Amino acid sequence: MGALTSTPRQSGARPQDTAEYLIGSFVGEKSFPLGSDFWQKLLELPLNLQWPNERVTEACQLLAQNNCCTRHLTKILIHLAWCLQESISASDGPSSAHVKAINAVYISSVFLKYLIESNHIEELRLSMGTSEPTPKDFVRDQNINNLVMHNVLSFISSVDVSPNTYLLHQELLNFMLVAMSTQLLYGPSPGSADMNPFIDTVMEQDSSLVSSVVCRLLLNYIMRPRAPFSNASYQVFYEGRQPGVLQRVGSAAANFVLLPFSYLVSSSDEGLRKSLADSSVHVLLILHYYRKCVVGDKSTTDRSDGRGASDSPAKVCMYFSDNPYCKALENARDIEFDRADIEANAHNGSLVRLPFASLFDTLGMFLADETAVLLLYTLVHGNSYFLEYVLVRTDLDTLLMPILETLYNASKRTSNHIYILLIILLILSQDSSFNASIHKMILPNVPWYQERLLHHTSLGSLMVIILIRTVKYNLSKLRDLYLHTTCLATLANMAPHVHRLSAYASQRLVSLFYMLSRKYNRLTARIDDKVGKGGLVEQDSFAEDMSAELHIYTDFLRIVLEILNAILTYALPRNPEVIYAIMHRQDVFQPLKYHPRFNELIENIFIVSL
Repeated sequence: MGALTSTPRQSGARPQDTAEYLIGSFVGEKSFPLGSDFWQKLLELPLNLQWPNERVTEACQLLAQNNCCTRHLTKILIHLAWCLQESISASDGPSSAHVKAINAVYISSVFLKYLIESNHIEELRLSMGTSEPTPKDFVRDQNINNLVMHNVLSFISSVDVSPNTYLLHQELLNFMLVAMSTQLLYGPSPGSADMNPFIDTVMEQDSSLVSSVVCRLLLNYIMRPRAPFSNASYQVFYEGRQPGVLQRVGSAAANFVLLPFSYLVSSSDEGLRKSLADSSVHVLLILHYYRKCVVGDKSTTDRSDGRGASDSPAKVCMYFSDNPYCKALENARDIEFDRADIEANAHNGSLVRLPFASLFDTLGMFLADETAVLLLYTLVHGNSYFLEYVLVRTDLDTLLMPILETLYNASKRTSNHIYILLIILLILSQDSSFNASIHKMILPNVPWYQERLLHHTSLGSLMVIILIRTVKYNLSKLRDLYLHTTCLATLANMAPHVHRLSAYASQRLVSLFYMLSRKYNRLTARIDDKVGKGGLVEQDSFAEDMSAELHIYTDFLRIVLEILNAILTYALPRNPEVIYAIMHRQDVFQPLKYHPRFNELIENIFIVSL
């Protein structure tokens, strides 16, 4: 390992030789003071070394070994904060501070990633040693986490994205992804012993900065600024056949985590470097869904029965602290909304004001991406203002068509992707105006639907067709109870408002009952085979599972019958094709006509339609 550090030539030294020496010194045993000119030399060099992966790993191991004594990671993070402060004041044009900040955040991300990934959080040493010499104006006991993250967030929120600042914005977002990835070291549920120093610090920022960050991240997603690679002079961003040390590891750092959403957002080999828009929405979602587990004492002296204090000891309780980013996003308002009303209804801190129209259109264009789906779900579930805006839009096909197309191609998507889309449809279907609007919107054609030509079909009819198709796909492939329930619940919400349901959609609705009834009859037959001579079902786990499954399908069949009854009860004159479909397939209802759970509903269907 000692061969890592090399001495540069004193005369005519090539830049890469000098950079190799400086990086070797950075990870080595010798400690350089915070005010040493070593840091300026390191941060001003073009970092385009050609190191193999094993050498990069060796450098990371050396830093992990020596950082407890040198505190070099802390020092470069402090220099990052200082460079960002200078960059904020010089944001109008390119400056040396920008270059140094990019180098500092890039190097920090590489080595921080290794320490986190190797579960060496204790080796971060995010403080200055008591005997370390420091500049006179440096406050030794200040919180380094707060110094760094406050300046990172301040730059992201206050400096506009431009050709001069794009690369620094991108690297700061990548740094945040790496720094907040400590969550991956713990279980799926937050615990009181979890150590997440960077994201915990981010949660403690003041409300005005929080709102500005949320606004900036969403604007990045909406505006989708393009990388100015044609004008870039920072060589490390150019991917060649033989990427350098920081190119290799930096790319991995940029794609290291999709963080708590790795269960939802699929990582792929497409572009290890995410765009600024993608990185922005990843950071936003991570911030929004983070929950810190806190342990507190809950005294039992507060008695609800009024009998006074008790000598019993205080109870230790665990709870999740408030998330300011979640609150900021939930209270975001449309920028077109009356400003006076917004100010009058302002809660704590500044409100996030966004162009809902642009956000709506952007989401509609990228719903094939799971991150966009999660963002849409987050907004319609948590932000009542955005949900209301979506429901009054007259072009609901902007969102619904990509959602329905994705459900149509469910076999090519992850199950989590499908779940979130179905929940979004369920939320929207709870509004009567939404259900009425989708049946008034006529689609000239649906080119991606292959089983049948759909000409002049209403958006509502297409939604019924796709939901039924999803139920059938789930029955044959996924066999997931929750997915069934969500699809049928959405259909039940739509049923009273159905208007001129197409013939094909009506036929698929009746065939859904037939498919579920066949499954029900097969289960009934298998259970009957298990019945002993005394008429009792054998008490084994297999029989119990079948009985539970039979009960589930009984409920499903009843829901489908209730959907048909709701259409016939509330929308009979407007849906003749439903009547024709029932009359054509009335034989599918006969076997269950006298079932105690179904007889009343089936009898009503026969009375109305026959």
